[in-house]
Amino acid sequence: MLRRLVPPMQESALWGWVGPVLVAVLGGAMRFINLGHPKAIVFDETYYIKDAYALLTFGAEQETLGDDKNPIADRMIMAGDLNIWDAGGSYVAHPPLGKWMIAVGEWLFGVTPFGWRFAAAVVGTLSILILARLARRMTRSTLLGCLAGLLLSLDGLHFVMSRTALLDIFLMFWVLAGFACLVVDRDKARERLAGWYETSPVTLHGPWLGARPWRIAAGVCLGAACAVKWSGIFFLIAFAVLSLMWDMGARRAVGLRLPYKGAILRDLPTALSAMALVPAVTFMATWTGWFVTDKGWGRNWEQATSSGPLFFVFDSFRSWLDYQKQVLSFHSGLTTTHSYMSEPWQWPLLNRPISFFWQGEISCGGQRCVQAELAVGTPALWFGAAAALIGMVAWYTSSRDWRAGAVLLAYVAGWAPWLYYAISHNRTMYFFYMIPLVPFMVLAVTLLAGQALGRTDASPVRRAVGAAGVGAYTLIVLINFWWLAPVLSGQTITHSEWWARMLLRTWV
Repeated sequence: MLRRLVPPMQESALWGWVGPVLVAVLGGAMRFINLGHPKAIVFDETYYIKDAYALLTFGAEQETLGDDKNPIADRMIMAGDLNIWDAGGSYVAHPPLGKWMIAVGEWLFGVTPFGWRFAAAVVGTLSILILARLARRMTRSTLLGCLAGLLLSLDGLHFVMSRTALLDIFLMFWVLAGFACLVVDRDKARERLAGWYETSPVTLHGPWLGARPWRIAAGVCLGAACAVKWSGIFFLIAFAVLSLMWDMGARRAVGLRLPYKGAILRDLPTALSAMALVPAVTFMATWTGWFVTDKGWGRNWEQATSSGPLFFVFDSFRSWLDYQKQVLSFHSGLTTTHSYMSEPWQWPLLNRPISFFWQGEISCGGQRCVQAELAVGTPALWFGAAAALIGMVAWYTSSRDWRAGAVLLAYVAGWAPWLYYAISHNRTMYFFYMIPLVPFMVLAVTLLAGQALGRTDASPVRRAVGAAGVGAYTLIVLINFWWLAPVLSGQTITHSEWWARMLLRTWV
């Protein structure tokens, strides 16, 4: 029963760690080398590096000198002058956790390009390790786990976001970590069910499976995702439903007569605690700096607009609730035009990536040279992932394989809400909103690669042909990434070399 519910790994536990760690070290080296270049504030770093420093200094975000058209504070920071504060708290549109994570790097290494990008590089590297371990668990193959980690390390968008102090890389990290915890919880729950089946009399509903610490950990991670960006809520809801569906499937697999009712009676109460209460507490905890100081924007709203508390609700909490309402209204109504805005249906086709940094007319040996940093995915990986996702649809339709279903649900949870906002609200959006989906795109490719390789008991010819195909595709992704690397990392290249890497006119 146990082998049927939880198939064993193909390789030893030692290699299950050594391989993914080596892949993560390789990916981390790529991200940390020359991390402080470009020595400039690129794209939306202008908001988050100052908010992070304000959190370190005051506990809440503060107004800074200048504005978008006259960024006085940016120039002062680059000159080493950190006396950048204007009067009052700053209205910000995103929760504080991602900025607190950026602040750790600034605390360790100073308010410098390396310092404010340090945390992004750390979580980018850790996400490679987590994905490699996750793919290993889902496929029971260390080889496929390492392949997933390698492909993620070779994605252009993941590479650029891991070297830039924007919030989305932290959102991706917590979403991936939460999903990985749920997959571990799935295995642990099925192990307990198998043990109960072999030692206890069978009942209609089956046993309660305990507190399930891995699901609680998932709740913490997904609450943290929401505390980086509100869009984390879509993944939280989808994964909570997915976890309960896995419970129902596990109870049915052991032959219980009422598996669905059993899951509702035995699993749903603890699931609600882990996937509702725990994320809420995690989210609230990240606002501690706003609550314990009087520096935050809107901190005293209730006192200014009411004669007293509403029943037993504290003034500060009412102020915080009003703040959240204003933020949600802002996100729903954001329609400001931007030259690099794009629509969600353009994202999978890499139609409109974003120029994070551009410096032209650089002198280099008498030629016209440039430095550019373009946030774009590796085309060979992204187009391969598009085909793999279609393959996941066919696979799940034909076999109801839980892995294909989970990858598809994660992709839909991260992409479909933006389709809704694009159609109903005409909201301003950007290509890098796709970064939380990149690990699941890689998982789709990895699962399809596993199908190409075939079962371990397949014929040598079948395995050799599959290995050749997977190896050739991986090499193509590697070469594609290497070709794009100069415009992903701001290297000095000639104008003609830069132009040759603009595969579509819409990239310019």
